[in-house]
Amino acid sequence: MNFHSWKDKGRYVNINGENIFLIDEGENEKTIVILHGFPSCSFDYWKVLSLLSKNHRIIIHDQIGFGLSDKPKKYSYSLFEQADVALKLWERLGITDAHLVSHDYGCSVATEIIARANDESIPMKIHSATLSNGSILIDMAKLQLVQKLLRNTFIGPLVARSSSKLFFTISMKRLWHNKTLFDKDDIDVLWEMTQYNKGKNRFSQISQYLKERVVFKDRWLNGMKNSDIPIHYVWAEEDPIAVLAMAEKLHQLVPKSTLFTLPNIGHYPMLESPERWSSAIISAISRS
Repeated sequence: MNFHSWKDKGRYVNINGENIFLIDEGENEKTIVILHGFPSCSFDYWKVLSLLSKNHRIIIHDQIGFGLSDKPKKYSYSLFEQADVALKLWERLGITDAHLVSHDYGCSVATEIIARANDESIPMKIHSATLSNGSILIDMAKLQLVQKLLRNTFIGPLVARSSSKLFFTISMKRLWHNKTLFDKDDIDVLWEMTQYNKGKNRFSQISQYLKERVVFKDRWLNGMKNSDIPIHYVWAEEDPIAVLAMAEKLHQLVPKSTLFTLPNIGHYPMLESPERWSSAIISAISRS
């Protein structure tokens, strides 16, 4: 799968004046909506799309600032606005009910959506929410140096502009547990996605979400605790950032949740081990 073939597979929908790229695949009444992580995009799921779409309609969009979606210079890049866009997009697509799946950065957007669902302030029913390797408990996360630099208001923009394909590749490879499964072709496409519309220049602005994770930790954690939505955690055990201990703590704090662990896989399980990750996602959803 290359840049152009992925772009040709999707389409655009305008939400709040911004063009949102999305993949919409599978013909089934059961729908899974997916929220991707940082700094990547919907392309993360190209290896699992055919597996998940056998029995579900799959909707994956590039969030604002990512992939093939618009990357405005003057924009808040708040997790709250990302939640707004996701909900409006799904409503525009006529989705009235779905299973929610998220990874990394997308998990924080997902927890905001869960909190809103508790207040019955979203236009759809969520049958389940499955979160995968997202640093929701930010104090437990083992952030990389580049993540810490990007969230710095003064240094971050310089780091973002000066980032290179080589540095991006090295940083991503550190997140794979089994280095033999690291596919440089995939990373080349992801880099091309970040370059699209000067996306890497937005990295620092987007990275301010790490501060929101601190400020709104209680809102999002309590949202999961108090939710009637079945909550599942599908966690790659060898993630060097969103460590396994975080998933175990979340499972403990959200008593009604279920925890599925994936041994010997790193931070990007859908790319490193697509069959195992997809199987775990379907198992989680089937319990809901």
